[in-house]
Parts: sequence; C-alpha cells; structure tokens
Amino acid sequence: MILGLTLLYVGAVLFINGIWLLGKISNQEVSVINVLVGLLSFIIALHLIFTDPSNTIAISAGAFTLLFSITYLWVGANQWLKADGRGLGWFCLFVSITAAIIGAHSVSGEATSFKLWNTINWLAWSLLWLSFFYLLALAKPIQRPVATYTIFCAIFTGWIPGVMILLGIIN
Repeated sequence: MILGLTLLYVGAVLFINGIWLLGKISNQEVSVINVLVGLLSFIIALHLIFTDPSNTIAISAGAFTLLFSITYLWVGANQWLKADGRGLGWFCLFVSITAAIIGAHSVSGEATSFKLWNTINWLAWSLLWLSFFYLLALAKPIQRPVATYTIFCAIFTGWIPGVMILLGIIN
C-alpha cells in the first residue's frame, strides 16, 4: 500500500509540474505541491529505511525514493529562492543515471508482470529526469516536449498505477 500511496502523489506532483512547464501555473503555486509531496515521500523513505534495519529491500526502496523526494523539495525551494535550476538539473542527471541502472537491474531474475511494469517505470523516469537535465542544466529549448512527457509519466507511471494499487486491483 505504501507504493500505491507514493505513486498516487508522484502522479499528482508530476501532473502539476507538467502543467507548470506549459506555463499554466505560477512558480510560487507549483512550489506548494512539490514541497508537500517531497515531504510525504521523504517521510515514507525514512520509514522504509529505519523501520527494519535488516530489511535490505525496504532500505533500497527508501534510498531510491529519496532521489525523488529531494528533487521535489529542490523544485519547491528553487521557486522561492528564484534559483535558475542548473544545480537541480545536474542532480537530475544523477537521478537519471541511477534510475537507468535500477531499470536495467530490475530486468534480471524471474519475469513477472510486476517486474516488467517496474522496469518500464524506472526507464521512463530515467528518460524524464534526463530531459530535466537537458532542460535545466544545459538550458536546451525543450520545455514543451518535456512538459508533455512529464504529464504522460504522471498519468501512466504514477497516478493510474497508484490508484490501482490502493484499490487492490494490482498488488
């Protein structure tokens, strides 16, 4: 259920960030959801990491969740600090490479529908965070396609799977 909770709000924050990248929401307003989802996912990550120190799977999930928590908190902070986002862009490259490694690693082992979904999600997030790197750190003029892909990822890697997990449709 924690995965469903996390994915639901990741879907929400990515959806709003995509709308923001399209210029439909102000910088200050988008910071609210980024800070709230950043804090929520930060708390979830700490719970996963510290609840059972012998559970290496939970610790890994918590560590990987922190990559995204920090991203959302950083986006929120940048809006209030009026920062240009280049530092965040370089962090997004780090997240992208890490997500690609996790996606590639998740292919190994027994093939299940969850593993396939998990692999696709990690690779989709890797591409999304790579696009944030190009947009923010390298200042490439790709804001509209990045916004569209952000909304796509919000719906198909966060929102829908999160709702399905929370409703018990998938587990």
